[in-house]
Amino acid sequence: MHEALQNKVAVVTGGSGVLCSEMAKELAKQGMRVAILNRTAQKGEAVVQSIKENGGEAINFSVDVLYKESLIAARQAILQQYGRIDVLINGAGGNHPDAITADEVYKEESTSPNFFELTPNGFESVFSNNFTGTFLAAQVFGEALLKTKGTIINISSMSSYAPMTKVPAYSAAKAAINNFTQWMAVHFAEAGLRVNAIAPGFFITEQNRNLLLTEDGSLTARSEKIITATPQKRFGKPQDLLGTLLFLADDTYSAFVTGVTIPVDGGFMAYAGV
Repeated sequence: MHEALQNKVAVVTGGSGVLCSEMAKELAKQGMRVAILNRTAQKGEAVVQSIKENGGEAINFSVDVLYKESLIAARQAILQQYGRIDVLINGAGGNHPDAITADEVYKEESTSPNFFELTPNGFESVFSNNFTGTFLAAQVFGEALLKTKGTIINISSMSSYAPMTKVPAYSAAKAAINNFTQWMAVHFAEAGLRVNAIAPGFFITEQNRNLLLTEDGSLTARSEKIITATPQKRFGKPQDLLGTLLFLADDTYSAFVTGVTIPVDGGFMAYAGV
C-alpha cells in the first residue's frame, strides 16, 4: 500500500477505457478519491460503481476534453466536493477509422482509404483527441495541482518513438505527448509540479480490437508482427501498468523523477528483430 496516496484526489480523463479504468480502480484501492472524466456518463458511472463496491470513493463527470468549459465545470465540482487535486492522468484519446490508412505501405492499387484520401477533419479529430485534450486538461487542472505540489501522468504509446503504420494522426499526437511532457516538466519543475508519461506497449483495447483480432478472436497479421517483435510474446494486461503508475504518482518514490516517458512494453523497444 502507498500510504502517501491515501485521502488524496486523482482526476482520470478517459477513465472508463480499458487501461485507465484499471488505473482508476487501483488508485481508489490505495485510498485515493477518484474523479472519472469521460465523454459517456453511463460508462464512467460503471467504473464509479465498481470502485464503490470495493470500498473506494469516486465520482464521475461527462466531459469532452476538447471543450475547456466542460473541464472547468468538472474542476469546480471536484474542488467543491474534495477540496484538492493531487494527480491528473491524461488518458483520453484513441483512434478513428477516418485517420487510418487501409494498407501499411502505399501502392498504386492500394485499398481505400489510402494516404491521399484521409480527410483533414479525420486527421485533426484524432490528433486533437489525443494531444489537444491533454493540453487543455493540464491547463485546466494545473493550477490546482500546483497548490498540492502534485503530478501529471500523460498516456503515450509505442508509436511515439517510431510511428506505427496505418495510424499517422495517432502516431503524431503521441510523439507530441512525449515532447509536451518534457516541456511541462521543465516549465513547472521549480514550482514543484512533476510531469511524466507512461508509454504502454501493445494492449488490446476497444479502439484497436479490430486491428489486432479477427471476428473469431484469433490474431490478425498485424498482431502476428507485434507478438514476433515483443520478447515476452504476449499482449500487455491492464494490470501490467499499475506498478509504473503508482511509482510515478507517489512522490515518496519518485520525487526526483520528472520529464520522462516510461515504456511498459514487454521488451518491444529493446528488440532489434534479430
